[in-house]
Amino acid sequence: MKKMATVTSRGDRREQLTTLAQHIAKRLDSCESDMIYAQLSRQYRDTLREIDALGIIEDDDEIGELINERKSDGKSGAVR
Repeated sequence: MKKMATVTSRGDRREQLTTLAQHIAKRLDSCESDMIYAQLSRQYRDTLREIDALGIIEDDDEIGELINERKSDGKSGAVR
């Protein structure tokens, strides 16, 4: 996984958001506090909405696959 500092200085907006979503997802997987989990979940959903709003969805990463799968099921690309 790319470091946020590297992506922030070199990447475009989509890459920054995708990397952020990956970092949040990793933290969600290891989170033990319900309060922190709820906060991270909200930030994760907000980040996915921002990626979706960019209108540039690629299948070559986990986030793009998730958004495209939701859209093919007739759901919004954003996770609520």
